[in-house]
Amino acid sequence: MYPDSIQAQHYQVYFNDEGFDFLNRFVAEQRPSKIFLLADKHTNECCTPIVLSVLATDIPLEIIEIEAGEPHKHIDTCTQVWYALSELGADRKSLLINIGGGVVTDLGGFVASTYMRGIPFINIPTSLLAMVDASVGGKTGVDLGALKNLVGVINNPQGVVIYPDFLATLPTEELRSGMAEMFKHGLISDEAYWHKMCNLSELTEAHLGSLIYESVVIKNEVVTQDPTEKGLRKTLNYGHTLGHAIESYCLQNPNRERLLHGEAIAIGMVLATYLSVKELGFSMDKCDQVKAVLGEYFKKQDFTYEEITDICQLMRFDKKNVGGNVHFVLLEAIGNPKIDCIVPYEEIYKAFEYYLN
Repeated sequence: MYPDSIQAQHYQVYFNDEGFDFLNRFVAEQRPSKIFLLADKHTNECCTPIVLSVLATDIPLEIIEIEAGEPHKHIDTCTQVWYALSELGADRKSLLINIGGGVVTDLGGFVASTYMRGIPFINIPTSLLAMVDASVGGKTGVDLGALKNLVGVINNPQGVVIYPDFLATLPTEELRSGMAEMFKHGLISDEAYWHKMCNLSELTEAHLGSLIYESVVIKNEVVTQDPTEKGLRKTLNYGHTLGHAIESYCLQNPNRERLLHGEAIAIGMVLATYLSVKELGFSMDKCDQVKAVLGEYFKKQDFTYEEITDICQLMRFDKKNVGGNVHFVLLEAIGNPKIDCIVPYEEIYKAFEYYLN
């Protein structure tokens, strides 16, 4: 078994029933004027009833439901939620509880951080991706058109509740999407954890909770040392420079099937690992292993030369860019990342060629 909580910066991440105990303690001690639950259509149906069944309080409570999915992670949805809060009588002492995947926790955190200049919020991530990634670090925000997370603030919740039983409500592809971030945590931080992820087929469902716990620990250690992403925290963007561009391209192109975040990041990690070979001397054998392992879980996508050019153009909007230069996170070895790497564009085309072949 693993511990019941992890101390993050100014708040704690709670696991299993301890999370619901925290929720009731917080509500009893703080006595918010009103409680609002924000959920999307899926989590409102599958997960909100469980939260309501354990929430012991006489404080007035309202549910706000939004549309599910990345296409709705934008400022128009925020406006709808801000209006709903206002019309339902939310004040500065109200509490917002976000129940959902990364879209709900990112957007809900941003709404709470800006409504009346900030009200307290608690995140209850219900997807694997949100549990291992969005649960730690205080990043909130929304997309600007197809450009990922371009508008937002860093602001911590009062606490995070991780209840792995919620994962039973997820489609298989959503579970896989979350696994991409777990693979990433191994690559940038811990070769032993990477090897555990490589041997997932030998693990049982009982191991999933401890893997989630380890993943949160890895991210939390990075974020605690660099909360505002001046240096070390940039390593968490491994695979994201090209991955986000691929995700944005597929989101805005009507001729492409939309990719889940983890599906796009998995491609980005294969590309970044190949670039690590060319730029930093990373082992080609281990690069082939990364490609093979991720290929077991994520379906290969095809890209034409013209599409790759368009994807490279979208990288111009990456938040890590400085002075017009695209900055990559690359690997010198597993567990040894290097930030702020500038890569020649011709190498990016070769990386796609490696991925496609």
